[in-house]
Amino acid sequence: MFEQVFSPHSYGFRPGRSAHQAVQKSQEYIREGYDWVVDIDLEKFFDRVNHDMLMARVARVVKDKRVLKLIRSYLNSGMMVNGVVMETEEGTPQGGPLSPLLSNIMLNDLDRELEERGHKFVRYADDCNIYVKTQRAGERVLESVTKYLEKKLKLKVNPKKSKVERATRAKFLGFSFWKRKGEVFIRIANRTKERFMEKMRHLTRRTRSGKMEDIVKDVNQSSRGWIAYYRLATTPSVYQGLDEWIRRRLRQMQWKRWKRGTTRYRELVRLGVPPERAALGAVGTSPWRMSRTPVIHEALSNAYWRNLGLESIAERYTKLRYSH
Repeated sequence: MFEQVFSPHSYGFRPGRSAHQAVQKSQEYIREGYDWVVDIDLEKFFDRVNHDMLMARVARVVKDKRVLKLIRSYLNSGMMVNGVVMETEEGTPQGGPLSPLLSNIMLNDLDRELEERGHKFVRYADDCNIYVKTQRAGERVLESVTKYLEKKLKLKVNPKKSKVERATRAKFLGFSFWKRKGEVFIRIANRTKERFMEKMRHLTRRTRSGKMEDIVKDVNQSSRGWIAYYRLATTPSVYQGLDEWIRRRLRQMQWKRWKRGTTRYRELVRLGVPPERAALGAVGTSPWRMSRTPVIHEALSNAYWRNLGLESIAERYTKLRYSH
């Protein structure tokens, strides 16, 4: 019903549209020379949508009063505050099934306004980037669009997070962009990589108990979903580096688990390390330092982890990227 009125620049929570398409459209704009981006951050968007304004926009398309009444009831269902359900006149229930659709309905006016102004932009839910050719143009756009959102749609723009910056320094939906020899490439944003590594640090913490096989399964499960989304990035060296880093994390876990020098010596010999070399790997006080020594690499080789079931992020990236 609403699909026919939505803007082609809107990619979030719509059939046949995706975050990947939004990122690729941004890449296209940067290739065309739109090197500056206006990043509009709506402050607590789902908490601040005015119900009357939203319902007026829903009623443009939905004529059945019974449906309108149901949607109004959904909006007024309230939120839990200190254990008490409070009715609200603003906001949509976060995580609710209708909230993504309602956000698109509310922000469709913004899309049409930007189209009328002739702007190059991409919106994914409440995340909107507008691409311009100069910093000065970006500052003018940020000021005028902020006024439109706050006066016409009664939405609050976060001035601390909204900004104008080089497109190659901006982050969008977990990705960023870089240029080389005139071409524009997609890469994983630094903060995205850091968050993934934080997750892996938790899964491979040295104090974790349980079978190593189960830890490897947890690592695989977490990395599969992550790489399925971030396969869009053209930075295979990042995935190779993450593979190496995860194996090193697992090696330090295993070395730490052996605890005593005698146990370490015995296990290293069992894994095929000559006794004189195993003696070198049995001593040391830093699991992280020991995890990159030749002796530990020989015993806990890449093949060892592969046999234990560890999947390569780089290999999965290659399969996913070239099968789509």
